[in-house]
Amino acid sequence: MTGDQWFQVLLALLPSVVVFLTSFYLIRNMLSARAQERNADWLAQIKKDDHKHALPLRLQAYERLTLFLERISPGALVLRVHKSNMTSQGLHGELLATVREELEHNVTQQIYISERAWSQVKMAKEETLRIINIAYEQTGPTATGTALSQRVFETAARLSHLPTQEAILTLKEEVRKLF
Repeated sequence: MTGDQWFQVLLALLPSVVVFLTSFYLIRNMLSARAQERNADWLAQIKKDDHKHALPLRLQAYERLTLFLERISPGALVLRVHKSNMTSQGLHGELLATVREELEHNVTQQIYISERAWSQVKMAKEETLRIINIAYEQTGPTATGTALSQRVFETAARLSHLPTQEAILTLKEEVRKLF
């Protein structure tokens, strides 16, 4: 073949090569776009499934922490823990231990709630302990458990709002945002 014939063959093949490369590029882009759509749909489905499974766990965490806060509310705590013939010192120790045990049973729930809500729960626990300690300091270790119980009720009553109630409001606020 002569050089002129090669040139004629190349000239005849050039449009075919251009059409092939254009088609290849367009098909590759189309397949890539479809793959991205499938991945996006797949990720959306995974998120939907995760939400479907995580939502009940989150709601359960809010429920458990609300119950925890109700249980450590000073009034409810004293009524539940106080036994007749307890000394102030004995009741004080039992109240503190009960609050700490209650938190230990619920500490894992923090992974399902916001940092703000968990901070409120911890603050409510600390404030409850502070109320108990203040009442104990005012009654002393030799007083009766009944005297300490009364002082806890009085100390809590002087507050405009209980820290446990504030934390419960925060939890309720967050649950409303889930829906």
